[in-house]
Amino acid sequence: MGRHANATDSLRAAARRVARIVQLLAAIPVALALLASPASAADASTARVPKPVLATPAGDKCVDDPAFMRRNHPDLLRHQRAQTVHEGIRTQRASLANCVSCHASRQTGRVTGSADAFCESCHRYAGVKLDCFECHSDRPKAAVAAAPAEARP
Repeated sequence: MGRHANATDSLRAAARRVARIVQLLAAIPVALALLASPASAADASTARVPKPVLATPAGDKCVDDPAFMRRNHPDLLRHQRAQTVHEGIRTQRASLANCVSCHASRQTGRVTGSADAFCESCHRYAGVKLDCFECHSDRPKAAVAAAPAEARP
């Protein structure tokens, strides 16, 4: 009986190995289909969040190089805020109002409020909270004055 039990166990183990091989072989077409799909590593750009498309600003040129502004605008705005609030120095160079006057959408007159609005589009892309406009206006002073009272921030 011992010899018969060993043979049965060997046959069961071999059957399990064959079943496992069949499972692996069945998975190959699925793996190949996934690798050939448009979301593969070769075409990863389609699976990523699209970069924001920004409208041309209203002014002639920004206060600094666009790459510099992209990285450093929070620091410039904080510095401007400190100068204005703590030292009473008001300049236009890096003021939030100056940024808004150039970068407000020609369609909406705002830098927030839609996925393609200047400030909001970049902040969404970067996953950064946009809290400037909890206190400040998101449209140029002239646009706020011309807006109906119910549309004002």
